[in-house]
Amino acid sequence: MNETRHTEPDRTPLPALLDDVKQIGFAELHRRLEAEGHPQIRNAHGCVFRYIDVDGSRLTELAAQSGVTKQAVGEFVDELEQHGYVHRVPDPLDGRAKIIRLTKRGQDGRRAALCIFTDIESEWAERFGDRRIAALREVLEAIAAEAGVPAPAPAEPVAAG
Repeated sequence: MNETRHTEPDRTPLPALLDDVKQIGFAELHRRLEAEGHPQIRNAHGCVFRYIDVDGSRLTELAAQSGVTKQAVGEFVDELEQHGYVHRVPDPLDGRAKIIRLTKRGQDGRRAALCIFTDIESEWAERFGDRRIAALREVLEAIAAEAGVPAPAPAEPVAAG
């Protein structure tokens, strides 16, 4: 029988370390987004930008895919709409529902974020080694897949830079 020991760790637990690295990456993303003219985009808006379909999505779909409540996603969509990143249009299949679509500004912001993430990953590969970053990505993708996290839908091609 395995005994679980509850002692103080001698190093940062891996999930906490992953969270630290996530925060570093997102801080750099937002610093660069601001420099590119998108200071209004916040981490919370990822539930829209990460999951919205190219042809638009219903709010309920964004909430389900992101794991964020419908109310919270609605508030983030309102914010993004106020800043000109999204707009709502009637759903042709259900007149009561709305489809949320990225505007040109929203497409530009999403594209900028994807390019920045690509640049950050390339910079890490230069600093820490291509193979190490590729191995890290492979392990993280495997952990996510085993947990049932869906792979992202294919996005527009992104050129580094």
